[in-house]
Amino acid sequence: MIKHGTRWAIAVLCALALSPVAAQGQEDITEMNIEELMNVEVYGASKFLQKLSEAPSSVTIITADEIKKYGYRTLADMLRSVRGFFVTYDRDYSYVGVRGFNRPGDYNTRILLLIDGHRMNENIYNAALIGTEAILDVDLFDRVEIIRGPGSSLYGSDAFLAVINIITKRGRDVKGVEASGEAGSFRTYKGRVSYGDRYRNGLEAIVSGTGYDSTGDRLYFKEYDSAYSADPRAIPGGMTSHADYDRFQSFFTKVSQQDVTFEGAYSSRTKGVPTGAYLTDINDPTNRTVDTRSYADLKYEHSLGNRTDLSVRLFYDYYEYHGDYPGNVIYGVMNKSLTNGEWWGSEAKLTSRLSEAHRVIIGAEYTDNMRQDHKNYDVAPYYIYDDSNRRSRIWAAYLQDELSLAKNLTVNAGVRYDSYSTFGGTANPRLALIFNPIDKSAIKLLYGSAFRAPNDYEMFYTSVTQIENLALKPEKINTYELVYEQYIGDRFRMTAAGYYYKITDLIVNTETVPGSGITVFRNIDEVDARGGELELEKKWSDGFEGRVSYAIQRTEDKQTGEPLTNSPAQMGKLNITVPVLNHKVFAGIEEQYMSRRRTLAGEYVQSVFITNLTLFSRNIMDRLELSASVYNLFDKIYGDPGLEDQNPPYAVLDTIRQDGRTYRVKLTYVF
Repeated sequence: MIKHGTRWAIAVLCALALSPVAAQGQEDITEMNIEELMNVEVYGASKFLQKLSEAPSSVTIITADEIKKYGYRTLADMLRSVRGFFVTYDRDYSYVGVRGFNRPGDYNTRILLLIDGHRMNENIYNAALIGTEAILDVDLFDRVEIIRGPGSSLYGSDAFLAVINIITKRGRDVKGVEASGEAGSFRTYKGRVSYGDRYRNGLEAIVSGTGYDSTGDRLYFKEYDSAYSADPRAIPGGMTSHADYDRFQSFFTKVSQQDVTFEGAYSSRTKGVPTGAYLTDINDPTNRTVDTRSYADLKYEHSLGNRTDLSVRLFYDYYEYHGDYPGNVIYGVMNKSLTNGEWWGSEAKLTSRLSEAHRVIIGAEYTDNMRQDHKNYDVAPYYIYDDSNRRSRIWAAYLQDELSLAKNLTVNAGVRYDSYSTFGGTANPRLALIFNPIDKSAIKLLYGSAFRAPNDYEMFYTSVTQIENLALKPEKINTYELVYEQYIGDRFRMTAAGYYYKITDLIVNTETVPGSGITVFRNIDEVDARGGELELEKKWSDGFEGRVSYAIQRTEDKQTGEPLTNSPAQMGKLNITVPVLNHKVFAGIEEQYMSRRRTLAGEYVQSVFITNLTLFSRNIMDRLELSASVYNLFDKIYGDPGLEDQNPPYAVLDTIRQDGRTYRVKLTYVF
């Protein structure tokens, strides 16, 4: 439960946001046309800055301006709007799916999340946290690079289906004190205070703190309604209250001078779990999870002449998970799960342009997982299922070569070798041919291999319902993709993509003996997937902007030929920004369609259209920004597939209901 001091802190932050103090205003973000966007530089696709049209991947960029105009609250909100991506929410964590793939119990381990190039997947579950559990407030995002396809040739494990690189704001982007306060449905309140500037001596700094508190929704579960269910946890009416709460505090700072940059962040989130997960009591506010995450990153970047750049990074990370699971239906006791992860490491990278047409990157990484501890026990009577302390190490080296064979033809090739103390080594290559047949066009033929290392939880964790498997080996994926990008004039962009990927040695959590309720992770599944995507983007001279995309895909279990669970066959996205009043008030409209998805029980959640609407204003009053958002505008009733295996005769939620119509109002003021 959140402490009263935190509530006061949030109140103070909101009060600061509402203070009518006059000061210097924040500079507007420059809006680029499509032709300018073609020349935007991205970093995450190749670990150096290159034009978007030259990146050896299909890349989407979400800017800070879009975050404001569409009212995005979390990274999960942003990914819902991206071509080929979808998000599932189990009332605790948000899970991202990419091109039809999002497996039950996957804590986003098959995407790699970076903040300014710093790896954010932790070292116990290898989870990438993207909802309110994420470490960073979205107001601190300058832009987000979403890079489709395998990235293990540069980044190693978890860069399996996609790499997401968040570029944070700098001190110059704030230029003083900025305060923000917001309120929304379910008695949700959030406040933020940031300070940043760039000084005459070259020092640049930003520091920011955020607090968040939400009571959460009252939820009805037919599976837990005593009128319909014989489950011993069932309650009259099946309605939960005070069990869906969500609270966090976070802090971020970045300081740079000349070639040196220090960056650090901390967050702690407490989330009530109202769904009876792991056969626990429902409607019990002590059923909760707590995630604490922090990191410190020191980076040195220096030019060794006109053609060679050196980058050295030293980092430290910490992760802690605490789960309280009251009244397990089988044993009737409070069960607690504790994990602690602590690691440090370094990376050295040398980038050399051998000629105007030839660039080479060579790098090496080392990670020391000095703590990978977990404990699982019952409180009363006290009984320990798992109490283990481990340590592991990872070495890696990579090489990438970019060569222009002709004015309109570029080859990008790379390979990386990773060595794990737990299972051994793996090598993963990448090859891209980028051809520009006519002006403002690009055809990209892409191949990549990637792996996902079995994480500590899958290999070693033991509890009342799970046993360890030390023989696990990495999952592997091979992806083939053809991308066509065409820019017409300076106002229109089209992207078309077709892809095929195959996953082998997929790690799946299965029962040791059918009906036993005891599970173990094994390498047993293979997956085939194919699909196509089309996206059109247009910017009009009068300020209108629009983007529409359609994705069709089939992702199936190779052994059975059946579609995977939680895999939509079709998705459609529409984003429109309309200037309403003198380019000072904008309406941001989103329409998101997802076809039906199969559940673990073999049923289907129905297809759904979701509409979101945001009104955003700036400069109506000097230094003041206002926005009002309505999410799920037409109050559609829908659900996401549940993420647990079935455990008869006890109820498990095969479908988890999502929020109906909700709202948020937000005010930001620069002193």
